[in-house]
Order: sequence, then structure tokens, then C-alpha cells
Amino acid sequence: MNTQARQRIVLKVGSALIAPDRQGCSSRYLLSIAQFIVRCRTKGIQVILVSSGSIAAGAHRFPLQSKDDPTDPKTQLALKKAMAAAGQTEMMATWDKFFDFPTAQVLLTHADLRDRERYLSIRDTLSTLLDHDILPIVNENDTVTTDKLKVGDNDNLSAMVAAAADARSLVICSDIDGLFDSNPHLNTDAKLIEEVPSIDASIYAMAGGSHSDVGTGGMTTKIQAAEKAVSHGIDTYIVNGFKEQSFNDLLSGKNPGTLFRGSDSPMLERLHWFTHTVRAEGEVIVAPEDEVHSAEDCVNLSSSEVLDVKGTFAEGDTIVLCSDDGTRLAKARSNYSSRLLKFIAKQDDSKLVDSFTHNRGLIAAQDIALLSPEANQLEDKS
Repeated sequence: MNTQARQRIVLKVGSALIAPDRQGCSSRYLLSIAQFIVRCRTKGIQVILVSSGSIAAGAHRFPLQSKDDPTDPKTQLALKKAMAAAGQTEMMATWDKFFDFPTAQVLLTHADLRDRERYLSIRDTLSTLLDHDILPIVNENDTVTTDKLKVGDNDNLSAMVAAAADARSLVICSDIDGLFDSNPHLNTDAKLIEEVPSIDASIYAMAGGSHSDVGTGGMTTKIQAAEKAVSHGIDTYIVNGFKEQSFNDLLSGKNPGTLFRGSDSPMLERLHWFTHTVRAEGEVIVAPEDEVHSAEDCVNLSSSEVLDVKGTFAEGDTIVLCSDDGTRLAKARSNYSSRLLKFIAKQDDSKLVDSFTHNRGLIAAQDIALLSPEANQLEDKS
């Protein structure tokens, strides 16, 4: 890890490190992590901590002695939200006791990140906290989030935060040394991949499931996070958070795990946000001969070129344009709801179509991301 002054890093710590036994927070593994944060700050490196663990920390407060059916999904969801509410304060207090400088709690949902105005507000808040030597501690707001509003895992959240904060490095703690060519829990001959120059299907094929009883992420989510971060030019490390030596190596400029190199040609900021943070609510399928190669192609799509509309979305929502073979072509905002777009696409009468479209294209001209790295370095409709 580059330890030059004024570097900004994001460090992601999982639930298994915070509350390994689900009996409240434990300092067993956190002391070396806290020392790493302190040593970074003494070198002039700004740190943002993305910390899981609120549910795991609060679990011991809720013994399963309920009149309700504990297997009922609504009961389980409410229980997890209550655990998060109780555990979040304990988690913050645990981190706070390690430091002689102030910390700040930042609770986010995906709804905060995908709204451009709120996203920029988050970025400003994080920068202001760091400029005042306050350690931001970020977590997903599990108490209020829903399936539609949540990121779902703090690996991907940490990458979104790293991009918002314009970090130089992202360090994701795992329960193993990094990415292996096969599952090291099952194969003693598995080899550590020290550096990944680019992420493709073969890299995802190496990922297994989560082996932690308390975490929500596995290696797949860590690779997803790395893919988000490196496209923003952010070097991303997956390291063993249970080993103190991992953090000593990082501070001495060594790679203790797997390094995903940040792109030398990072995506434009707004385009990265739209591509990797904003969630698509549906798909619009176009014929192969109508594949899009530029933002202009998206804007000029007509109803006659639409084969199908999938999902439920409103006017202004983000959708993915796909060819009929499933290839994802572009991400864009729709000028029409899915219901109206389905109706328009079925019409043969061009005059009737024009009466609905009012000379507006099907796709909004702002926020278009072609889903190929080369195009995204050139196109920006912000």
C-alpha cells in the first residue's frame, strides 16, 4: 500500500472480526486493526472505516423466547432490525474506546447512495470529517433499510464509499489471506493469487461462498467490490483481517494478500456513480441490429426497435438496455414507466405513438453508461 502523505484509504471490517461469537463486541481481533488506523493517521493517511457488526453485536440481547413464530420471515426481519439498533451503539462504543481522537457515525442505505444529491452530500460530509481529523465509521443502516433500499453487504458498500470519498486504496478484511485459485477451506493445495490485473469470469469462478457464521459476504462480494473500486482507479486489497501481520505489511508497502490494481484510465466520476452505484429497476430489450454503440444511439431508440420490457419501473428510473441474447448494452434513465413503455412498444400506429411520446425519446439524454470500459472512458452525458 502506498503510504504517501495525504493518501485516503477505506478499510472494511466484517462482523466476524467485530463479534466473532455473536455475544457482543470483542476486542480479540480489533486491537491490531485499531493500531493500524492510528499508525496510518500518524503517517498523514486519512482513514474511513466501514464496519459491519451491528446485528452480530446486538444478537445476544434477543434470546429466542417469543410468542411469535421465530421462523416467520416478518418476525425474523423485525428481529434483525432490532438487533442492529441495539448492536450499533455497542459497536460504536467498542471502536471509540480504542482511539484518543473523535469518531463519527455514518449510517447509509442504498437509497442515499443512488440519489445524486444525497450522494454528493455524503461525499462532502466524509471529506469535512476527515479534514477535521475525525474518523468516519460507516455502516449500512440495517434498522430501517428494506430489500429495495439496501446494498446488502458491506463489501460493496465499502467500494461505493471509496469512490464517493475519492480514496486511493480500499482494504477489505477477510477470514483468509486473499483470493485463491480454489477454495482453501476445502483444498489444501489452493494457491494464493497475489495480484489480479483485470477482473473477468475466470476470477469470479475462483470465489466460493461465505464461511463465516456471522457475516453476509463471501469472496464473490469482495470481487464485486474490487471491480467497482478499480474502475475508479482505486487499488484494492483483500487481506486476512485476523492476522496482525497483514496490517504491518500494508504499512511497510508490502502486499499481504491479493491486490487488484486500480485502472490507469478510470471512469469519469458521475459515470462511475451511475454505472456502479445506481441500481437498475428493469430492462428494455432491443433487436441485435439495433445494438447501441454510443450515447446518441440510446437517445435515438424508437418504440419500433423495442422487443420487450422487463421489470416494473417509473419514469426517470434507471434501466438496462439489452440485446435479445441477454448482452447488457447500456444503462440509462427511461423517459417512460414500464407500463406505458410496454403499451407504446406494441403500437403499430405511428401517429398514436407520437401522441404519447410528445417528441421525447424513450431514453433520457442525461446519465447514459455504455457497458464497456472503453466506451465509458469517453462518454459522459452529465
